[in-house]
Amino acid sequence: MIVGYVEPSGEAPELARAEAIAAAEAMGGGAPSADALELDALVAVALPDRDALRRLGSRIALARRCLELVHPSETAEPAAAREGTEGRPAVFRRVGRSEGSSDSAVRSAGRAYRSAGGSIDLEAPERSYWIATAADGRTRLLREVARVDRAGFSSRAMPRLPFRRPVSMAPRLARAAANLARIRPGDRIVDPFLGTGALLAEAALLGGRVYGVDRDPSMVRGALRNFGHLGVEAAELVEGDAGAVAFGDAATRFEAVLTDPPYGRASATGKESAPDVWDRVLPRWAERVVPGGRVVAIVPSGFGPLDPPWVGRLAVRVRVHRSLTREFRVYERGG
Repeated sequence: MIVGYVEPSGEAPELARAEAIAAAEAMGGGAPSADALELDALVAVALPDRDALRRLGSRIALARRCLELVHPSETAEPAAAREGTEGRPAVFRRVGRSEGSSDSAVRSAGRAYRSAGGSIDLEAPERSYWIATAADGRTRLLREVARVDRAGFSSRAMPRLPFRRPVSMAPRLARAAANLARIRPGDRIVDPFLGTGALLAEAALLGGRVYGVDRDPSMVRGALRNFGHLGVEAAELVEGDAGAVAFGDAATRFEAVLTDPPYGRASATGKESAPDVWDRVLPRWAERVVPGGRVVAIVPSGFGPLDPPWVGRLAVRVRVHRSLTREFRVYERGG
């Protein structure tokens, strides 16, 4: 195992940390051992190898980049001098800042790098180095391994999809929720409240086999249009009451339930109160989740917990859009 670092984007910090660790778990790693070096403004994760750290950057959403620590026993300046002996053009910045010219540690590292034979190139560097401060107050040098494609998430935002509704889960939050489910390629994921398909689209992009239910036929058709636009497929989508309908194979088991239930009295709930819908529907699908699987639900505060064998792993409040705040809940099945 190696220790890598994720720089969160600054939105929903607690959720961003949980997403990074859950995504690392899905890739065979997770939280690092207690003796891993803590660096200010970064999330440490354990991963099988450097390639996994690179791939983590293409998986997570609430982050800017993935980094590796170089020459861990040294502070930033001597570490930069060691790196400079390779003679590559590079750029140096401070974690959390886009510019580094006014930072003394950045300037010192840059000078050491040039003195050792490297060069500074702000326009087309071969390597990007970042300075972070450890708990002991000393600086450390990290090299950027992967950058999160935030523009890619924006390209999947609701205004750019063929089937649109006024309210839908933003792609970055939907991807964070999918990562909380620890989806691996081939995992079966079900959303009993399909809506526009935002959650399942992100699950499918992670390699999941996705199943969805919605009582509104226009939502099922619309979600299929959005999936086609994004180049993903659904294993099966069905129209009907999620508390009663079944898929073609009624015995299908799932690795996760991933859902954003309806919030109030509306035609989408058949005039049934939202809490009554959740109480009737979620346990039914949770029963179909394999041991060790997860339920990830985005719900209002006060939503009742799932009963054993379900264990609550996370409950974090996040503003999902405008004035609407919800809790991202994660439950894991024991047994």
